[in-house]
Amino acid sequence: MRNIYRLGTVITSVTLASSLFSYPTSSAAKDSRQVKGIQELKGLQMNIKNPYYNELYRPQFHFTPDQNWMNDPNGLVYYKGEYHLFYQYNPKGNTWGNMSWGHAVSKDLLHWEHLDVAMKPDELGMIFSGSIVVDKHNTSGLFKKGSGGLVAIFTHAGDTQQQSIAYSEDNGITWNKYNGNPVIENPGIADFRDPKVFWHDDTNKWVMVIAAGKRIQLYSSQNLKNWEYMSEFGEGMGAQGGVWECPDLFEIPVDGNPNHTKWVLQVDLNPGAVAGGSGGQYFVGAFDGKTFKTEQKAEEINWVDYGKDFYAAQSWDNTQQRRIWMAWMNNWDYAEKIPTSPWRSAMTLPREVGLKTTEKGEILLTQKPIQEMKKIREKKHQLKNRNIQSDNIKFPKIDGQTQEIVAEFELGTADEFGFYARKGDEEFTKIGYDVKREELFVDRTKSGQANFSENFSGIYAAPLKAAGNKVKMHIFVDRSSVEVFGNDGERVLTNQIFPKPTSEGLEVYAKNGEVHLSSLNVYKLDSTWKN
Repeated sequence: MRNIYRLGTVITSVTLASSLFSYPTSSAAKDSRQVKGIQELKGLQMNIKNPYYNELYRPQFHFTPDQNWMNDPNGLVYYKGEYHLFYQYNPKGNTWGNMSWGHAVSKDLLHWEHLDVAMKPDELGMIFSGSIVVDKHNTSGLFKKGSGGLVAIFTHAGDTQQQSIAYSEDNGITWNKYNGNPVIENPGIADFRDPKVFWHDDTNKWVMVIAAGKRIQLYSSQNLKNWEYMSEFGEGMGAQGGVWECPDLFEIPVDGNPNHTKWVLQVDLNPGAVAGGSGGQYFVGAFDGKTFKTEQKAEEINWVDYGKDFYAAQSWDNTQQRRIWMAWMNNWDYAEKIPTSPWRSAMTLPREVGLKTTEKGEILLTQKPIQEMKKIREKKHQLKNRNIQSDNIKFPKIDGQTQEIVAEFELGTADEFGFYARKGDEEFTKIGYDVKREELFVDRTKSGQANFSENFSGIYAAPLKAAGNKVKMHIFVDRSSVEVFGNDGERVLTNQIFPKPTSEGLEVYAKNGEVHLSSLNVYKLDSTWKN
């Protein structure tokens, strides 16, 4: 039997159409970082039949821990029919500290089962970020003869940051730390962390990519215990505004052609991201088993996500044909201040990552929501071939705190067009396209609760050219976030929002002209946290 640390008690199933929610306890409300005006919001509380995962702002189809602080996803691996999600976790509080590895599993990347904390701090320090591999052939020698298992490679953060390993003989439930830790001692670098390890078929060895200051270092090993330095990448490359963190390196097809592949190096930085604070960038190039070389110019920057809340993306190991990743949906500018309780932070939707050739011959990273998301679609609203006139709302209000919006617009005379999501009497989140600037944007200046940080409120934009005079928007709205995918995932913007529960409206708009709405499908989305 697995040990499950759920605290909520399930009474009955609910649907999102009921707009159910509850509020932090009085003790939590005393914390100065909690929502101002919580007493006023209490007056909006409805009759709750199922209190589990129905607190104010609690996401309904994103991963959140039952309680306490969470940040980077760690150790993402698919093993024996289950997707494992480990994550940076504080078992003792709602802010960063006591860093351990929380743990959850899923069979579909939507419905998660919470398990016991996997690894806790010890005499070598806290347990920082890392990865997990399937050691199929027992190259590590840590398992019984003729068997293999899971090996975690992570950063021990004590007086210095060093790399260690642990292994699991029961499918990732319990972990044994290696007696010979650390397996890589600190080489004299203050920031030396977040190892991502994978098996490289062409050279028949394990490869580690690790963040080292403002660059990436690569190591190799035959047994996951003895590591040899190979090379480094990043000096003067891309965005250099902050320390590099949480790298990932993988090979994927270009335009879906398995015979034409490129390597993608994803690396985060804090601060210095496109939307301010923390964020991610990527490089496309080649990896020969020793050295990564990018095709882009040193000064060129490719941002992974143009929103404010996408950080520490990591991809699942052992998923075969699909490359799927997930990120921490927060920003170090205000991460410890967001007004949620008894938990703090969510993960983004899992996304399938690809590479696409543009009209100019450039290779562009794409991200699309996983197909499994279609499983939680409920009621559908549909419109086709409507002309949206200047300053005139043509689409009726659709109630709901959780929605999937799939729209295609054909450019006309309008300067700007898009949606008002989570719209109430005085608040909304605007998701739009600026025709002259050729930008997809999210405006959360009036999205709801924002006074917890001067760095929260803002407008965030991504360059996006119309394709054949058309612009596609694929939007996911949850109780405290919006994720916007433009033109089949060419550009993505991820942002948290904290509106009132009563702000449920959805409207379509055009500004200073007309735009043709070719098609619009709006789905209410079911909760993945019913029990």
